[in-house]
Amino acid sequence: MLLEVNDQTVADEARALEARYGNLEPTDIIELAIDHLFNEEIAVVSSFGAESSVLLHMIAQIDRATPVLFLETGKHFPATLRYRDQLVADFGMTEVHDIHPLKQSLKDEDPFGALSMTNKDRCCYIRKVEPMARAVAPYRAWMTGRKQFQASTRAALPVFESVGPRIRINPLAHWTSADLKAYMTAHELPPHPLVAEGYRSIGCMPCTSPVKDGEDDRAGRWAGTDKTECGIHLTGLTDELSNISLTDSNL
Repeated sequence: MLLEVNDQTVADEARALEARYGNLEPTDIIELAIDHLFNEEIAVVSSFGAESSVLLHMIAQIDRATPVLFLETGKHFPATLRYRDQLVADFGMTEVHDIHPLKQSLKDEDPFGALSMTNKDRCCYIRKVEPMARAVAPYRAWMTGRKQFQASTRAALPVFESVGPRIRINPLAHWTSADLKAYMTAHELPPHPLVAEGYRSIGCMPCTSPVKDGEDDRAGRWAGTDKTECGIHLTGLTDELSNISLTDSNL
């Protein structure tokens, strides 16, 4: 059974892990996290987006049974859902979970599915932040595919960081776009179909657009607004997790 831990203790743990292991190669970080640091108490959160195949392929080489959590917002491009199914089959991943928004939240706040047009932050909360908190609640740690080069807001992204009483791991934090392309080529990984159309960061269909040359990879997310993140990597998730026990599970 997972033990309750103090947030400050976990923050100290994350800093220690970063200092000791933050400069390792991604595959070494993943193996260390899965096989030694967190054992069966770790998952990976994947959007099955533009570069998701790299991290998922690395994880599959180490443990294909690692839980993969996919936030099924109901607003994804059909191409993303097909790509998800393709990668899962190609990599032989056996524990992929679609995490849905609460039906009551959708009924109460977005009955016509148009909330993204009037309140993007709230739409992200009920479709991503709250479901994300439920999804990661059973685990002590989870991995993401975030990288420093993706946006100026991620330039100082560490490999290990704390989120309340849990550890978030970004194995690819230091990798460049060239590193990702080289890996995909070497392992013949299929690209997301929308990359060829100029999409370099792919989220929900209503709030994602192609990126122009010279722009951050995430410039196509919520274009024309001040919004830069959906919230699952911000303090809102920490706040939400503070109300969920480490032993709670509601996938």
